[in-house]
Amino acid sequence: MPPAARDITVLVDALYDAHHDWLYAWLRKKLTCPHQAADVTHDTFIRLLALSRLPCIEEPRAYLATTAKRILIDQARKARIERAYLESMIQFADAQAQVPSPEQMLAVIQVLERIGKMLEGLPRKPREAFLLHHLEDCGHADIAAQLGVSERMVRRYLVQALTHCHQAALLDG
Repeated sequence: MPPAARDITVLVDALYDAHHDWLYAWLRKKLTCPHQAADVTHDTFIRLLALSRLPCIEEPRAYLATTAKRILIDQARKARIERAYLESMIQFADAQAQVPSPEQMLAVIQVLERIGKMLEGLPRKPREAFLLHHLEDCGHADIAAQLGVSERMVRRYLVQALTHCHQAALLDG
């Protein structure tokens, strides 16, 4: 062990012997959890051992308390980052759950292609009324405004389209 590391070990050992119980008690009051207080006390002395050179410590308890507070701040920051990460992962998982599987997408495409074939031969306005109503979820008033017809005519177009699709399905199947 290099002499500098030996010096730090001796100094930290002396600090530990003199102030460990005080630091643990102080943290126990602050944190109200004996296990977390023990962990932070331990981490405080480990952090001191990790230093390449120990500064001149005139007020050891203030120095240990400041080091422990910084560890608590680091832990809180890390916990916030972990929470944000977990929340984003949950949102990502929810978004992924809403994405249809390739099989579901294929089934939808096949149904749309079948509907498209059924609508072939249907005049433009009844076909558009059907698509606006069933695919874009437009109401009769919106469809009437887009096609420039009355709502009653929209109902007729929809009946015409459904009748046409029904007949096409009977011929197809």
